[in-house]
Amino acid sequence: MSESRAAPGPTSRPLLVLHGALGSGAQMAPIASALGATATMVVEWPGHGRTPLAEDASFAMPRFADHLAQALAAHGGPPPSVFGYSMGGYVALALEARAPGSFASIVTLGTKFAWSPESAARETLRLDPVAIATKVPKFAAMLAERHGADRWEALLARTARLMRAAGNAPTLTTEALARVRCPVRLAVGTRDETVTIAETMAAARAMPNAEVEVLDDVPHPIERVPVATIVELMRGMGAA
Repeated sequence: MSESRAAPGPTSRPLLVLHGALGSGAQMAPIASALGATATMVVEWPGHGRTPLAEDASFAMPRFADHLAQALAAHGGPPPSVFGYSMGGYVALALEARAPGSFASIVTLGTKFAWSPESAARETLRLDPVAIATKVPKFAAMLAERHGADRWEALLARTARLMRAAGNAPTLTTEALARVRCPVRLAVGTRDETVTIAETMAAARAMPNAEVEVLDDVPHPIERVPVATIVELMRGMGAA
């Protein structure tokens, strides 16, 4: 876990920022800074960025939730508000479901809830390193720079296995979501090709204190989402 100090904002509640699959803590630093909380934590998932690549058995959604719980315990203080992008939002909700009270509030963006063997198969088609290097070499170069030239292909393979496991046995079942009682805001863009509005609304209905924010003309990649949009999402959730 890395901790950065941002300029004091209107709240003293700590803020937690979580990246998605294939992302990194450094990728989320501009967002953490723009949110303006007085104490901002950016947690990096095992195997991502410069965090050591986890063993296969540890590269799983429940283990990521363990990693998050350990980071919170090490930091101490009151439960933070959290912004979780994509997989980051999924892990935050998973931890709150099993340990209620971990967070004061949760805001997610582009988090996929409708996992099945079929949806996992579709998503993993995008994780072929040979196809990426051939068809989108700029993306391959970015992954190599972000995670290491000797690690990005292994990270893709483990992420594909994680997605297949999520498809076969989703962590966030309807029953699990019902245990998430803190305020939740689920955001999804109208141009998101990974997450549908329908699955986001279904997840919100499963939680007792959740709402959906549909973002017009917003795609899935976090790099293409204006930081100001994310700041606005956090307003009224104890973190902006």
